[in-house]
Amino acid sequence: MRFRCVGCGHFRTDVSYLPDLEAYLADLLRNRERLAAFATADDWAKSEAMPSDQEITRLRRLIKCVREDLDSLTEEDRAEIQRAVSIIRRSRQTVSLGMPRVGQPLPDFRLERPA
Repeated sequence: MRFRCVGCGHFRTDVSYLPDLEAYLADLLRNRERLAAFATADDWAKSEAMPSDQEITRLRRLIKCVREDLDSLTEEDRAEIQRAVSIIRRSRQTVSLGMPRVGQPLPDFRLERPA
């Protein structure tokens, strides 16, 4: 499933999510290429799974906007923001709501049974 809210023109974010947005864009582009090369799928299935050009365009626009905002700052302000972003991103990695992350193996909850 894709996070379609990012493709909405009303969606806003902050610079701390820039790496996530860039990774998401790269995923969409890779998925689009994979689906285009998938010859055995029915056309309806490919069109349903295919990231839309609008979604990709809006995501690119959002990334560009965040980058332009960063570029408009002084070197000192940019460095301060980068330090703050580093702290925020580190804290996001340490907070866990108990939800598995993509690529993270699921815990094994099977009960051991006597032989």
